[in-house]
Amino acid sequence: MGLKLNANALKVLERRYLLKDDQGKVIETPEELFRRVAEAIASADKLYGKTDKEVLDLAQSFYDIMTQLEFLPNSPCLMNAGKDLGQLSACFTLPIHDSMESIFETLKITSLIHKSGGGTGFSFSRLRPKNAVVKSTGGVASGPISFMKVYDSATEAVKQGGSRRGANMGILRVDHPDIMEFICCKDDSKKINNFNISVAVTDDFMQKLAAGEDYDLIDPHTHKPVGRFNSRDVFDLIVKQAHKNGEPGIIFIDRINQHNPTPKLGAIESTNPCGEQPLLPYESCDLGSINLTVLYKQIGTRYEVDWDRLREVTRLAAHFLDNLIDVNKFPLAEIEKATKATRKVGLGVMGWASLLIRLGIPYNSDEAVALAEKVMSFVLDESVKKSLELGKEKGTFPAFKGSIYDKKDGLKLRNATLTTIAPTGTISIIAGPCSSGIEPLFALSFFRNVMDNDKLVEVEPLFEEVAKARGFYSRELMEKIADGTPLHDLKAIPEDVKKVFVTAHDITPEWHVRMQAAFQKYVHNATSKTINFPHEATLEDVRQAYIVAFELGCKGITIYRDKSREEQVLNIGRAEGKKDSVTVGGKKEIAPRPRPEVTIGTTTKVATGCGNLYITINVDEEGKPFELFTQMGKAGGCAASQLEALGRLVSLGFRSGIEVKSIIEQLRNIRCPSPSWEKGQRIFSCADAIARVVEKRLVNVSPVSATIEISQAAMKHSSFDESAVADLNDLGDIVGMCPDCGGALRHEEGCVKCQACGYSKC
Repeated sequence: MGLKLNANALKVLERRYLLKDDQGKVIETPEELFRRVAEAIASADKLYGKTDKEVLDLAQSFYDIMTQLEFLPNSPCLMNAGKDLGQLSACFTLPIHDSMESIFETLKITSLIHKSGGGTGFSFSRLRPKNAVVKSTGGVASGPISFMKVYDSATEAVKQGGSRRGANMGILRVDHPDIMEFICCKDDSKKINNFNISVAVTDDFMQKLAAGEDYDLIDPHTHKPVGRFNSRDVFDLIVKQAHKNGEPGIIFIDRINQHNPTPKLGAIESTNPCGEQPLLPYESCDLGSINLTVLYKQIGTRYEVDWDRLREVTRLAAHFLDNLIDVNKFPLAEIEKATKATRKVGLGVMGWASLLIRLGIPYNSDEAVALAEKVMSFVLDESVKKSLELGKEKGTFPAFKGSIYDKKDGLKLRNATLTTIAPTGTISIIAGPCSSGIEPLFALSFFRNVMDNDKLVEVEPLFEEVAKARGFYSRELMEKIADGTPLHDLKAIPEDVKKVFVTAHDITPEWHVRMQAAFQKYVHNATSKTINFPHEATLEDVRQAYIVAFELGCKGITIYRDKSREEQVLNIGRAEGKKDSVTVGGKKEIAPRPRPEVTIGTTTKVATGCGNLYITINVDEEGKPFELFTQMGKAGGCAASQLEALGRLVSLGFRSGIEVKSIIEQLRNIRCPSPSWEKGQRIFSCADAIARVVEKRLVNVSPVSATIEISQAAMKHSSFDESAVADLNDLGDIVGMCPDCGGALRHEEGCVKCQACGYSKC
């Protein structure tokens, strides 16, 4: 059976995964990618005495489950397996001790990990609180949040080489004296953007919370109480902030350590960026997901899970992830040692909502929760059987002695952990149509783009299939749904269809939590899931979700209230009778300022790798930046059109009052295959050149001198198409834009991702 990839999958593979030559031209097919990965991972069996034929057969089996889209490993494996870099892990946790040497040594390691494509998690709980005395210097400590900001800035600078963006998890214990500052550290949406943050909540805190009692704050340096907070005051602040913008999340740190398989190696204090992988210091996680969307079979007129094939895929996937550890090229010797000591892997699932729809089961039902337990317990059981088999053939993980499995007649496992429910943002696009992880569908129909008054409707494939089979499909109906009309208000749709095709916002938070808890029962590590709330949800609604998550055995929880962030992802529904418009945080549209009759400006010449670029910046009569034009020598075709598009979009930002520094941040350090040097500075691309000129002319000078400087030059262009820029304001009510492709971002699986190009903040 040939490899069947949809258009979105091909676009994501070409953009991020397939091999390219020095000019950026794709030189690998998807089949060749999967062959490259399969052979690299299977080669690990040579280390254990397998014959060449056995290794080839195993590589073919790995190739088959990937090309049939039954299983995909995490993105670094797809990107780097069989290549020189060879860094295959998705995420790492690193220790931060209470010394400047440790803080900045870990920061250096973090930068290397981000450069190689990994995400990082930290607990800042060991750092002494703000204003504590530092005896060695006689000064005072700046506190953990100040160092989080340093790490955030370093992450922003690295950006993981352009393939994956830097992602971090910052954790602080609830009994740290700076906990209140930490809870509010992302109150400003422009700060610490490269971190997810979570409070490590203890069982003692939860007991004190139930009684409304005070609890001790512990100085991490002296380990002595230094004050007390009321548990309900702290919890109320967590709830308030999460209700406001989705952060902080909560991890139940004592519960995580109750399930720590190797307690003799130390306590777990942090997780990876999305919280689903608790790890010891220096451990890395190797993740992969089984695609449940395709693992069904038809019996007569009904569908059911194909248990036999699920068994085969699970066992092969567990073997794949164990092999990955042996062929991985780790960024640091300590990471290799820690990872190989426990050989933790995290096998999970994706396409859960798609499978439920195929089986005709509503996501928000007892039947779905029961099936979740059945499916995940099956995956865990088969993974354990395979790990026992591998343990017998290759040996148990080195830290087995003293582990929770080291008992008389114990489980002689190859791997200390086997299952994880991880975010599958990009790999679920490759496996598409496939819903993300264990999340419900986000929307059945939505407008992907709006240009020249032509609404481009995208319909969830399963919904379109059922609509056409049942005879109620029409473009008009799909547009109504995309406009925000609830299914229950549409008489054309049968009642049984309405029950099955529920989306994230049709499902109450309680059902979200119950589903997460059902999977968590059979997951060694943890479960990445967003608990969605409608915009009108109250603080008490959020509070109850946290309490229920604790009571049902979850290891953590991330909530998101619709429209609560400025980077709100996909806003379904529009005001009656109004044109599509860009909205920010639910506010009214931002209309660009009209063009005055005369503008004045400067033109700056920059030498780029593609030729001399002339950048003109004009200001209006008030001295405010208004428009930007670009011209590159005799450039034509794509180069000219792309530069014109850049100029129009920057102009739109100026005219709409977007902060100039934000525009610079988006364009700065974007790379192309032909960088150059200009007056001792590296110019990475035309976009980077524009950012540097905008910064020079509009930021790094005083407002007065900037106005004087700009007023000394005349406007160089008179053919600017004002109506074209105005049209760009008609983008629909997408309020979160992908920094890579400009597509719609949405909040899912505890992360932010773009369905169009596969960008993921995590």
